[in-house]
Amino acid sequence: MSLKGRVAVVTGAGRGIGAETARALARAGASVLLAARTRRELEAVARSIGRQARVLPCDVTKPASVKALAKKAGAVHILVNAAGVAPSDPLLKIRLADWQRTMAVNATGPLLTMQAFLPGMLKARWGRIVNVASTAAKTAGPYIAAYAASKHALLGLTRAAAAECASRGVTVNAVCPGFVDTEMTRTSLKRICDKTGMSRTQALDFLKAQSPQKRLIEPEEVAWLIASLCADEARGLHGQALVLDGGGTMS
Repeated sequence: MSLKGRVAVVTGAGRGIGAETARALARAGASVLLAARTRRELEAVARSIGRQARVLPCDVTKPASVKALAKKAGAVHILVNAAGVAPSDPLLKIRLADWQRTMAVNATGPLLTMQAFLPGMLKARWGRIVNVASTAAKTAGPYIAAYAASKHALLGLTRAAAAECASRGVTVNAVCPGFVDTEMTRTSLKRICDKTGMSRTQALDFLKAQSPQKRLIEPEEVAWLIASLCADEARGLHGQALVLDGGGTMS
């Protein structure tokens, strides 16, 4: 797989899946534009990549910030929407502000970035858009109503965009990981411990048990799948929601 000559924008690139995806795309030959709110984290990722990386801070929930990102980025061939938040509250205790923030980051952000970069891809008749969803986009569970709703929305957005781009040289797909060994999951572990009294080991075993493989997915695995979807050879993969959770959600 070679992405030499391609330019990729990765949101949420300061940590976790976004950071590993940026590294994977760079290893495949792409020039990578790292986008997130925190410059310090982006600069650390950029140093790990080298000259192929540029830092472009952006808040994906703000239209003006996304427009500025697009203006600075120029021609872009690949867009990976990896920015995300994952709150956890009982349905009856969800605050409206938290609900709106979750929707803004997980669903509205990808809409804004797609609106910013898709026109150039359509003009070039080549593009790859990969949205990082979740198994929560296909199922649900207690205490994740806002998160699940936002990821269901993202999956619907992915499929609708794919329907519009099907014959125009651009593919649009989503990846749906289970629990990944990232800072977001470590935050979830702490939340479980605080609310249930479990030890960290017990909470970790609980999360691992969600996968038949009895483990957390590694961010490098998700990054590999995303990078693979960006290859020329992946042009037939379109409008898909590819699950990566060790077999827990078979679809």
